[in-house]
Amino acid sequence: MAATAAEPAMQTSHHQEGVSIPPLFTSNPPIRDALQTESSLLQDETIEECLPFLAAQEEGHEKHNAHGVPHLYRDRHVKFLHKQLGLLPAMFKAADPSRPWIFYWCLAGMSLLGEDVAPYRTRLIETVRPMQNEAGGFAGGFGQTSHLATTYATVLSLALVGGEDAYDVIDRRGMWKWLCSLKQPDGGFQMAVGGEEDVRGAYCAAVLISLLNIPLELSPDSPARASGHTSLFSGLAEWVRRCQTYEGGVSAKPGVEAHGAYAFCALGCLSILDSPHRSIPKYLDVPRLVSWLSARQYAPEGGFSGRTNKLVDGCYSHWVGGCWPLIEAALEGPAAPAADCTPMQADDSLFSRNGLIRYILSCGQDLSKRGGLRDKPSKYSDAYHTCYVLSGLSSAQHRWTFVSARADAAMLDGDVWTVSPHVKGEQIFDEEDRVCTTHPVFVIPQHKAESCQKYFASKHGF
Repeated sequence: MAATAAEPAMQTSHHQEGVSIPPLFTSNPPIRDALQTESSLLQDETIEECLPFLAAQEEGHEKHNAHGVPHLYRDRHVKFLHKQLGLLPAMFKAADPSRPWIFYWCLAGMSLLGEDVAPYRTRLIETVRPMQNEAGGFAGGFGQTSHLATTYATVLSLALVGGEDAYDVIDRRGMWKWLCSLKQPDGGFQMAVGGEEDVRGAYCAAVLISLLNIPLELSPDSPARASGHTSLFSGLAEWVRRCQTYEGGVSAKPGVEAHGAYAFCALGCLSILDSPHRSIPKYLDVPRLVSWLSARQYAPEGGFSGRTNKLVDGCYSHWVGGCWPLIEAALEGPAAPAADCTPMQADDSLFSRNGLIRYILSCGQDLSKRGGLRDKPSKYSDAYHTCYVLSGLSSAQHRWTFVSARADAAMLDGDVWTVSPHVKGEQIFDEEDRVCTTHPVFVIPQHKAESCQKYFASKHGF
């Protein structure tokens, strides 16, 4: 799909008023599939829409640096996210069950932009407390059914604002009983009682168990007990393994299409079950997964698609871009952090960091007064894309190093990660446009995840 173009590639770098851009990003791909389909036509349209932005020829950006890359409109994006946490128009009624997601997207996005989100603590506590059900877990709104996705988003939001009063909102005993009710005989998790079972459930449950130090022993009435499971984690890695497809990617559940977000969920889940260099190669065919993930990055766009023969979308900057630190940890194992931070000529990353950075800053920013980040130039910004585009930008701008493994797979944490600016190869963005970091497994700042884990590690019982 990356090679669906109508015109031959240019052979020289693009030059415009001192701007130099590699030809890969200023021309159509050199190879075209002769079979014209609806998908290939949409791909051609997407390339045509992105090329002026990638070639620094559009009229919207204020200015470009010497690499043809515009600045990050940080203040504009911060203002957009603050506004999303205020009163929303009536059209957002349909998004009422997704309110915890809006909290998370906005708070996580602001944290990536360097904003202190602690002032939202009181409002968040007051808002989410009624969303917690007596049977455990958080719903999308008051009176609704608890769901793993909204519970995950709520807990991460509480971790982002931090503080014991935020942590104490969470009913851990109720959470444990509810998670036990979601655990299935095949090892996986339903998203809600009686709901769908997919790899999102595996990841969300693993994150909750790890951050909140939830006891692993299953309750006597758990549906999984009938199949001999005694732990919330038993059979989970084996279930995730069944989700890898013939392409090498990961699907929502066994037997369906591979999707970038599910690859991240699988890798994140396995990295919680055990240290990534042990768990990921044990349960996934890593070479085939690397091949599939690599095929998600397109040229000339530089961004990622989420599925085979689909279009580039800014949100996959995280869902696919965020897979690479976990893949690197799986391949390299624990490694001492590099003492020498001198830039090197060669970039040995498994994906094109600069290609992704170019797409995000050139095509992913809403250039209207509203601010925020977006799927592609023809789309409007929203909180979801703002969060995950910024998360992908952070992943491309920094290198996470897995430096120490937990002593025992039975431990819920103990892996040690360090992060530093990525310094290999040419830096195409200005330093003022570097965003903050986010943990490769939990997708909140590392110190926020560690504070949450430390608090709940002291609570062994209920």
